[in-house]
Amino acid sequence: MYLYHFGLQELPFTLTPNTSYFFGLPSHNQAIDVLTTALKTGEGFIKVTGEVGTGKTLICRKLLNELPEHFVSAYIPNPYLSPAELRAAVAGELGVTLSVDADQQEFTQRIQQRLIEINQQHKAAVLIIDEAQALPVESIEALRLFTNLETESRKLLQVVLFGQPELDQKLALPELRQLKQRITFSYQLACMDLDQLIQYVQHRMQVAGFRGTEMFNRRCGKMLYKASQGTPRIVNVLCHKALMLAYGEGKLQVSPRHVQLAIADTEAASKIRSFRWLWLYASLLLVMLVLGSYYFYPPGTL
Repeated sequence: MYLYHFGLQELPFTLTPNTSYFFGLPSHNQAIDVLTTALKTGEGFIKVTGEVGTGKTLICRKLLNELPEHFVSAYIPNPYLSPAELRAAVAGELGVTLSVDADQQEFTQRIQQRLIEINQQHKAAVLIIDEAQALPVESIEALRLFTNLETESRKLLQVVLFGQPELDQKLALPELRQLKQRITFSYQLACMDLDQLIQYVQHRMQVAGFRGTEMFNRRCGKMLYKASQGTPRIVNVLCHKALMLAYGEGKLQVSPRHVQLAIADTEAASKIRSFRWLWLYASLLLVMLVLGSYYFYPPGTL
């Protein structure tokens, strides 16, 4: 690939969430502050939502990596589970063994016993669910029952939900109003603005080992912003393709043309036209009009 060509140690724009590339966008930092505050105060339900590609899973993993030692965490990355499957997954994450035909009553008893043990050790249990919009309605209701377990002063299990905006639509259903009322802290992730995007791209290049001059100039940054609307995942896709194109031509810097071609090759990107392409289109249209006038109205016929 282009690693040696650009003096990189690793690919800077992969789609796999990697906390070593965490940039600390204002929206991401605020989300982490909200989560940290809510967990410290022992709230039952906490919710973080954001559009596809805005960094929810990255924040989720950073939270898991940086939880204080007194937290015992359970992580469910793919929650499209029936109530029974969800109960089994939570039990497994907390180190609880259930019988093959365990019902709600057995689960409640064993989970409560485990959570009481955690509480007696002066620790707190937190369940973190990524892509929570995929939870079936009946499983969300089962999730609410988990949080009924509490002492006189605090919940025995806190729940953090990461999801797309569809999660809010699901929680607005009448049958889920009890759970919605229990969400005491929530935060919605925002996309990057232009300056944040330019700093984000530079940050990822530097973390990957780039020590040269500016790889993406401001004009490239503006094109990336228009095409991605500030969504980190789309920015990563476009930057990776632009670097490949520059490498293929033996260039040491990405040009606006490389970005334009990357945009044209990416379905998720908003297509934009540079003035150069508009000029070429207008010139071609003018030539066609002139030729057409000669065809329909030969010289001397008017």
